[in-house]
Amino acid sequence: MNKIFSSILVGAASMMLFTGCLEEFEPEASFVTGDQAANAPGSYDTFVGGLTSSLSGSFLYSSSNEYPWDFGYSTFYLMRDVQGQDLVLEYDGSWYSTWYQCGRALAPIYRDCQIPWTFYYSWIKNCNNVISLAGPQPADDKKVGAGIAHVMRALFYSELAQMFAQKTYGADLDAITVPIVTESTSIADLANNPRATNKDMWAFIVGDLDKAETYLQGYTRPDKYTPDLSVVYGMKARAYLVMQDWGNAEKYAKLAQAGYSALDNDYYTSRDNGFNSANNSSWMFATRFKSDDKNILNNDGDSSWASQMCLEMSYEPLTAGYASNYGDPKYIDRHLYETIPATDIRKKCFVDFAVDDAQTEADAIAIFSNYSDFPERLLYTAYEQGNVNSGGGLACKFRVAGGAAGRNNQYIGFVVDVPMMRVEEMMLIEAEAAGMQDEGRGQALLTTFAQLRDPNYVYGTHNEAYNNTSTSKFQNEVWWQRRVELWGEGFATFDIKRLQKGIIRSYAGTNHIDGFQWNTTTPPDWMNWCIVQTETNYNSACVNNPTPIAPDGNSPEYAW
Repeated sequence: MNKIFSSILVGAASMMLFTGCLEEFEPEASFVTGDQAANAPGSYDTFVGGLTSSLSGSFLYSSSNEYPWDFGYSTFYLMRDVQGQDLVLEYDGSWYSTWYQCGRALAPIYRDCQIPWTFYYSWIKNCNNVISLAGPQPADDKKVGAGIAHVMRALFYSELAQMFAQKTYGADLDAITVPIVTESTSIADLANNPRATNKDMWAFIVGDLDKAETYLQGYTRPDKYTPDLSVVYGMKARAYLVMQDWGNAEKYAKLAQAGYSALDNDYYTSRDNGFNSANNSSWMFATRFKSDDKNILNNDGDSSWASQMCLEMSYEPLTAGYASNYGDPKYIDRHLYETIPATDIRKKCFVDFAVDDAQTEADAIAIFSNYSDFPERLLYTAYEQGNVNSGGGLACKFRVAGGAAGRNNQYIGFVVDVPMMRVEEMMLIEAEAAGMQDEGRGQALLTTFAQLRDPNYVYGTHNEAYNNTSTSKFQNEVWWQRRVELWGEGFATFDIKRLQKGIIRSYAGTNHIDGFQWNTTTPPDWMNWCIVQTETNYNSACVNNPTPIAPDGNSPEYAW
């Protein structure tokens, strides 16, 4: 049994660790008192820089074990996305199987339950440090840092709220999320800190964003790894979408788009630059892996995002990458793939399932060459490993960095950027929010967006009820566009819960793993994450979510 201990963090003043007879958590970061931080030369700017530099590249959970999922913010994209149906794992035993198969490690006593608590509350502590140092009325030289801290804290709490709430804001304002810890929370308060309701949590998030909007007026950021006013607007659009405040969601989604434009289709499907660099017209905010990061230098770079998501890596002489070489690539759900028209450019991000019917190796390579300049490497990934048996649906959306050099050396290829916010998301929020007020206006915006990817798109093509009628045909149509456009970017669970959708993994021809082909008509309970047990042990006001129970065997096949 892998047991762990919990940490909950408060302000710049202190960090409180609750410990027991537990294993496998080794916090790397030390902490300082508020006075020490305030008096250290340049400390404020250092703390501000750490708000974003700590998101990727380091082993935040355990430096000694170097787990392949321990690489920061983007690991949660995969934990969340595999819980639905759109992102498919290759086999039972993948590093993300716990979340895909509702494994017992989702229970509060296990290590995997500690992961979000360790990551997110550590990042929140960093934000609280900066906010505390800036003070309630930040001086001019501290306003930008305070603004960055407030928008980042809003980001972290917005994601925690959606991961842990049993019901969404739109379904139940009084449903509980997670405890709020701010710069002014005392250590004594931590022992009696209840989970905030949806109503209180989202009011807190919007309040943080209001402050960020004020403090970041006129700020010009140095790079896209640092949030600016456009990111604040984007976060407000996300928040109001969850809150079903359609007028504000539309307003801020539109404001967020200023100065950006959607990726052109050649860039979207670029074999060298596809989804590996923030240097484009679309990405609003990103995190990055650097060549001197521990996640790149240690463990052959295999504890990194690119190891999990990028194919085409050489298998000789530098063998690297769980996706490329270790039998753990990621796939698109077959039904979702089959609903993408051939005229939609996004279909080129996933290998045609026809490759599995190829009669010869040469025939397979010919198909793989439609997706890669190194088709033999995709062939190796698909068929030449003992536990891998499919090339159809292989995800080629996220490319390694550095071109040919990167494909031959993981210390180059795995040094990628990962998107945190794109203008396309804002365009889809604007369309959905507009359509919930005036469906005709929403349809027009959605059609304009969809025709960027598929010039033959006609509204009404993708509005399957998908096993329930929780949303209108219009929202189903928007959801389909979000599923395809934002595939692999961490939105799947959030959208399923927000829209009260079920999942469908069992159907004729499914590519989901046997034994985990489950269908539900509502969001499955394994999407409501449990809080690590030691938090509830030491925080008397914090109650837990029920431990989810995996279904027993495959569901009957769903008929589309």
